Amino acid sequence: MIESSVTERFLRYVKIDTQSKPDVDSMPSTKKQFHLAELLADELKQMGAANVRVDEHAYVYGEIPATTAKKIPVLGFIAHMDTSPACSGENVNPIIIKNYDGKDILMNQDSKLLMRVSDYPELLRYKGQDLITTDGNTLLGADDKAGVAEIMALSEYLLKHPKIPHGTIKIAFTPDEEVGNGASLFDVKGFGADVAYTVDGGSLGELEYENFNAASAVVTVHGFSIHTGSAKGRMKNAILMAMEFHQMLPAFENPACTEGYEGFFHLNDILGNVEMASLNYIIRDHDRKKFEEKKTYIQNVVEYLNQKYGNSSFELKLEDSYYNMKEKIKEHFYLIDIANAAIQDAGVEPKVEPIRGGTDGARLSFMGLPCPNLCTGGHNYHGRYEFIPIQSMEKVVEILYFIVKRFEERID
Repeated sequence: MIESSVTERFLRYVKIDTQSKPDVDSMPSTKKQFHLAELLADELKQMGAANVRVDEHAYVYGEIPATTAKKIPVLGFIAHMDTSPACSGENVNPIIIKNYDGKDILMNQDSKLLMRVSDYPELLRYKGQDLITTDGNTLLGADDKAGVAEIMALSEYLLKHPKIPHGTIKIAFTPDEEVGNGASLFDVKGFGADVAYTVDGGSLGELEYENFNAASAVVTVHGFSIHTGSAKGRMKNAILMAMEFHQMLPAFENPACTEGYEGFFHLNDILGNVEMASLNYIIRDHDRKKFEEKKTYIQNVVEYLNQKYGNSSFELKLEDSYYNMKEKIKEHFYLIDIANAAIQDAGVEPKVEPIRGGTDGARLSFMGLPCPNLCTGGHNYHGRYEFIPIQSMEKVVEILYFIVKRFEERID
C-alpha cells in the first residue's frame, strides 16, 4: 500500500458546499464551486504540479511532469467537483465509523435515522473496515469528491517521489457534471492528454466503458379552459391530455422495470393546469438503434395526439444529451486492459459493468478524448444514506498508481 492523504483530503473537501443547480444559463451554475476549484489549484501548486490554472468557468487543470524520456501517451485523470441537487450539500458533517460491526448504523441520534443492513446489504462487505457516512441531514459528496481526493492523493505521491518513472500526467476537475454540463466547456486541446479516465464510479473494482445513449424530451400540452358549466364539447383539459400521452408510452419501459442494458422512458416531472401542462422525460438505451426507435416512438405519439386534438395541441422538444462511449473506447481498448490489470495489481476483483447513466467521460470520448470510467469506492450517491469505506478510497489511489505504472511499462 502506498502512503496516501486521501482520507484527510476527502474530509476537507466534502465540507465545501459545491452543489450545482439545474436550468441555469451560466457556467458554473453556482459560484460556490469556485471555492473548491481555487483550493485545489492552490494545493496542486504547493505540491509542485505544473501549468496549474482555474479558468473562468471553474475548470481546474494541472500537470505532473514526466520523469522518464520514454515516449508514453499523455494520460489524464478527471473528476467533478459539484454535488447533486437531489439532496442538500450544505454543512456536510461526515461521520467516521471505525471497525464497522456489520449492524444497522445510527446516523443521527436526534432524528434516530438508521441505515439498515436489510435495506443496504452491501454494508456487510465492509465489516471490520472504517466507513464514512453523513449525519443524515445531507448527502456526503463522495460523488465525486472521493474521485477528486483520490486523484489529488495520487498527484501528491508522484510529486513527492520523482524517481518513480512515468510519462506526463494531466489532471482536471470539472464543475456542473451533476446537471449535465461537466464536459460542455472542457478544454480538450488545452488539457493535452491523449487518453484519460474519469474517476466517478461506484463500488470498489468497478470499471465502465459502456453507458446509455441519452436524450431529453419536453412535451408541452396546450388545452382550452372554459367554465365547467358550459364545458361540454369545448373544454380541452391539458392535464388529462398529458396523462393520455404518458399512458401511450410502453408501461414496462421505465426505470422501475428495467436493468442491465435495458432502456427506458423516465417521467422526471409533470406540471400543469387545464390551460397548459408539461411533461419532462429522459430517454435512455445502450443500443443506438433502440435509442433512435424510442425517440421515433415519442414523436409518433405526439403526431397521433395532434391529429386527435388538433395541430399544435402537443409540442415536443427533443434533444440528444450524450452517446454510448463504447463506440469510441473500442478503438482504444488497451485502456480497459490496463485498468483491468491495475485493479488486479491492487488486489481487487474487477467488475466491468455497463453504466445505467452517463459520465463526463462519455461526452469527452466523443470530443476526441477516449475516457472510460473508474470506481471511487462510494455507495448510495445523491442521498443521505451515502457512505464510503476509507479502505476503498485507499485502494482506488493504488489502482490509479498502477495504471500510471502500467502505462510506463507498456510497449506498443
